[in-house]
Amino acid sequence: MYRILLAEDEVTLREVVEVFFRKNGFEIDAVDNGNDACSLADRQKYDVVILDIMMPGRDGKEVCRHIRSKYDVPIIFLTALGDECDIISGYETGADEYVTKPFSTKVLLMKVNALISRYHGLLSKNGCLVIDEITIDPARHLVSVNGKAINLAPKEYDLLLMFIDHKDIVLTRDQILDIAWCSDFEGYDRTVDSHIKKLRKALGKAGYHIETVIKTGYVWKSGKQ
Repeated sequence: MYRILLAEDEVTLREVVEVFFRKNGFEIDAVDNGNDACSLADRQKYDVVILDIMMPGRDGKEVCRHIRSKYDVPIIFLTALGDECDIISGYETGADEYVTKPFSTKVLLMKVNALISRYHGLLSKNGCLVIDEITIDPARHLVSVNGKAINLAPKEYDLLLMFIDHKDIVLTRDQILDIAWCSDFEGYDRTVDSHIKKLRKALGKAGYHIETVIKTGYVWKSGKQ
């Protein structure tokens, strides 16, 4: 059974997330401040850590840095801070995922399961994801293709990880919006097309992995050309 550490000072939200994950087969330790989160992280091994950013004691970023300096565990920021600069800062601090409030518990569960699968199945010895000719360093959010570093905007990085977590599975545009933008996104599904076009361009020759499924969506195909 997988164990989650949740640090969230909003009582109702903390209880909702705690009950939801227990019902879905997880063990979960929930605290309302950063100091207790650091203390628990030093005493107990966790499969995923979920952190609010604005909370008493050490804030979420401080807790993230503390955990990152000692342990190799996926970290999700769960926060009301949704500006692009906040999201970039969260990733730069060391988070693997950044989920803004309000959010869907089902989407959060999908992200938790994807991170667990990624860390337990795809990470190489040096902590990087290696998929065909693409290498991803989750701790530093660095991506390279055939050894050459590429620059991805935060949303294109999210899309890349989403595709890898769902490789060989056809995803509709609505599903992609739910996973990569979370349920609070109010926009058009053509937004997906625009960002995937940017991701393909950034990946260069490796962009062939992302195939368009006519009248449906997209699929990531594994294997080298």
